[in-house]
Amino acid sequence: MNTNVKASKGLKLTDILVTIVISVVFGLVYKIWGPAYDLMKPFGLHAEQLMYGMWFMAGTFAYLIIRKPGVAILAEVAAATVSAFLGSEWGMSTLYYGLLQGLGAELFFAAFLYRNANLWVASLAAAGAAVTSLILDFSYGYIDQLSTWNYVLYIGFRMIGSIVIAGVFAFYLAKALEVTGVTRSLRPATEQDYKGLD
Repeated sequence: MNTNVKASKGLKLTDILVTIVISVVFGLVYKIWGPAYDLMKPFGLHAEQLMYGMWFMAGTFAYLIIRKPGVAILAEVAAATVSAFLGSEWGMSTLYYGLLQGLGAELFFAAFLYRNANLWVASLAAAGAAVTSLILDFSYGYIDQLSTWNYVLYIGFRMIGSIVIAGVFAFYLAKALEVTGVTRSLRPATEQDYKGLD
């Protein structure tokens, strides 16, 4: 997988359409993921936070495929919109989460000038999405007054789950697609892409 990329100027219609298709798929996954997330709650100790990273994956994955400015925000907002219209248990606040989570990821892609699509940058972007989601959780009052050790578990598990799912898993899923040649129509293959096939 070519991890050093040059972002071309702006999104083309094809980029937007592919991002929307990716987002629709993730919007469906997000809707299904809600009950899976709830199944972890009985285990206690904020174990469900290990699953939270799935809700950040549209942004990181879409960027790893398209690799252009604005893709992470567009993907997260579109996926959140699909999830909300399918009856997400969090209602329209899902859209705010999508916007801020996409922004959290986008900031890290921007920090590397949209020229890096490696595992490290994807993991940082996933962590950025987690941080912005935590900010909204606090502002909505979703996180009650917890003891220090509870906050450490809550935040720590969300960060770990985010990096593993929206960072590492998204990176290797994008890499697997790259190997199949599916992404060739979106960006020209480079010599480094071909070396990645070995």
